Amino acid sequence: MGHTINILETIEDIVKRDARYKIGAYNFVLEALNYAVSSLKKSRHVTGKELLESIKQYAKGQFGPMARTVLEHWGVNSTEDFGNIVFNLVDASILNKTEQDSIEDFKNSYDFKEAFG
Repeated sequence: MGHTINILETIEDIVKRDARYKIGAYNFVLEALNYAVSSLKKSRHVTGKELLESIKQYAKGQFGPMARTVLEHWGVNSTEDFGNIVFNLVDASILNKTEQDSIEDFKNSYDFKEAFG
């Protein structure tokens, strides 16, 4: 129970420092990561590209045709925004990264209008 509160407090601190994205965007990325991990045959690290694909599927499943509207409401307008959120979570020690992980993994992965049109 205490762990969840700490994560929420940490995300609130992130949003105070970087106001580009709302708390909902961070919660959504964490939910989409759980969705990605649960779809794997065995637990392992999820790459940026895998996370972005899971985000796309999860957003469509959660929000249907409103997915893009919801994401934009949270300040997310591109796959690179998801990368910024992920790396803010890494910097806050909520998520881990490997040597191979880079913000570049999230740049121009798919067109938002096409993915969430």
